[in-house]
Formats: sequence, structure tokens, C-alpha cells
Amino acid sequence: MPEYSHAGRHAPGVSPCGAARPALDDIDRRIINELQGGFPLVARPYEAVARTLGVDEAELIARLRRLLDAGVLSRFGPMFQIERAGGAFCLAAMAVADADWERVLAQVNSHDEVAHNYRREHRLNMWFVLATETPAGIADCARRIEAATGVAVHLFPKEREYFVGMRLEAR
Repeated sequence: MPEYSHAGRHAPGVSPCGAARPALDDIDRRIINELQGGFPLVARPYEAVARTLGVDEAELIARLRRLLDAGVLSRFGPMFQIERAGGAFCLAAMAVADADWERVLAQVNSHDEVAHNYRREHRLNMWFVLATETPAGIADCARRIEAATGVAVHLFPKEREYFVGMRLEAR
């Protein structure tokens, strides 16, 4: 299984920032399960979701912040069809020496265009996704990463799109 390494390696049960992950209670689990299916498009979406969960809006927001800060949730936000908005996604990989891993990781992750950085057991051991406002931004960002790190960036553009309606139930 790939190791999520956006913030470097971390031990099981410990968030990327080094704090112990909180135990999930029934409300946390219901929040996670409920929000994977969508978010209401209304004037006060947090209030609408909170009502369905039997909590108030402030508690819902505080719980989401706690789950994000603790690394239980890696992100909370919409998924976009970036190409339809004129942008681009591209899978990228690098062959990073173990002794240089932390330096390169920090430099790669300092780019706003970088997401989903994983360490793999392979010659190409750092894999990440580039998301840019324009298709030309992919090559530009890859060049900037190469200049900053001294390591070649290999680009793997999407050939075909698949929709995976994956939901992970919090238990």
C-alpha cells in the first residue's frame, strides 16, 4: 500500500503534524459518512448538514476542523472536472535518493500545484499529481520542480478517464 507522504513519513495513529489522532465517536463517523455523498448547495450548507446529523452548525465546523488538523481527513472540498474549466491534471514521478528525500519532498510540496504526494517502493519512488489552471502549466511546474530539486520529473498524462465512486465508510 502506498504511503501518503505529503508531510513526510509518520507513524500509524499519528497525524502528519505529529499529534496523536483523536478517537472517532459516533458523530464523527456520521459526519465522515454523510459528507462523502455531497454537500448541499444552499445559503447555509453547514447548517443544513448539521441539522441532518443532530448537531449545531458551530459543532459541525469545529469537528471538521479537528478532523482535518489531526490528519483524520486529508482534505475537505469539492472535486472538479478541471479540464472542463480549462485546467489540467497530470500524474508525475521522480527517482529520489533516500538521503535526499526530505529536501526534495519539501521542495516539491512547496508548489501549490502539487497534490497527493506518495512514496512508492520503485525506482520512481515519489509520485504526485500536478493540477494547473492551464494545460501549459503542467510542463512549467515540472520545469520549476526540476530546477529547484535537481531531479528529473517524469510526466504521465491521462490517456483515459475513469470515474470511481469510492466511499470509505467510517466505522
